[in-house]
Amino acid sequence: MRKLDTNLREYLRCNHNQLTWKERIKIIADITNALYSIQYENAIHRDLHSGNILYSKHNNFWLISDLGLCGTPDKPLGSVYGNLPYIAPEVIVGKEYTFASDIYSIAMIMWEISSGRPPFTNCEHNYNLAMDIVNGMRPKIISGTPLKYKRLMEQCWDADPEKRPSIKAIGNMIKEINRLCYRNMPNDSNNIIKKLLKIFRVFKKTKKINNLNKSSSSEIISYYVNSTSRIYQFENLPEPRNATEAYHSKYSFNIPENIEDFNESNNKDDSPSKMSSIFKDNDEIYNNPNFHPEEQEEF
Repeated sequence: MRKLDTNLREYLRCNHNQLTWKERIKIIADITNALYSIQYENAIHRDLHSGNILYSKHNNFWLISDLGLCGTPDKPLGSVYGNLPYIAPEVIVGKEYTFASDIYSIAMIMWEISSGRPPFTNCEHNYNLAMDIVNGMRPKIISGTPLKYKRLMEQCWDADPEKRPSIKAIGNMIKEINRLCYRNMPNDSNNIIKKLLKIFRVFKKTKKINNLNKSSSSEIISYYVNSTSRIYQFENLPEPRNATEAYHSKYSFNIPENIEDFNESNNKDDSPSKMSSIFKDNDEIYNNPNFHPEEQEEF
């Protein structure tokens, strides 16, 4: 198999400033197609984040690696393995992984593509962050995000997994965004899906599916804190819910004009998560999935 060139996290770190929305939509369309091919085989990924989405420059599309069986055999009972900001809230509180939990991860990846940085980079991956996610905290929508993209992202990170769209529905919505906004974008998604299904089946038969390109991905250096998956064990968490209008985020996700400035700004704020209190005065910005100012023009 041809060596893959980089992962999504590193690609965005290096290229986000130059990406148009047409190119960003192309990335999420490829990822959606890849997840469709996985779910078509009745498989669940269970650890989907930007570090295991790999780019083939030769073919100009994105693939998902490290499918399904990620983790360790000695994982403690009641624990969860993954990269915390991408883990669905119902999984954090101890429920099983489902197709819908992978959809939640897609929402976090959509936000990362829109912002150029992983979600909750200034937060420690600990109980406080887990509690905030379960209580409905989501990353603040980045200014300039297309309205239809924003609405789809919010549907995908809904606290109720039953309300998240299916991967097929997401694919159709992405196609609609392309049709309305990027009419000159080639519509070759069907061919890509066929290629991905072929790749998936070959690796499934040879039991190498979670080694899609281990030699390549091991060479990719992560430039972000908390970028890898690990075991978490949380107790006494409430049932997941969407944020109400009384719920406020205490984090400010100010995206630097130059994404390379992120490392410098990140080094200045190494303080741990401070979400011991989640209610503040009404002068803060709501981070409710249904309570973002709709300043963007609708496509």
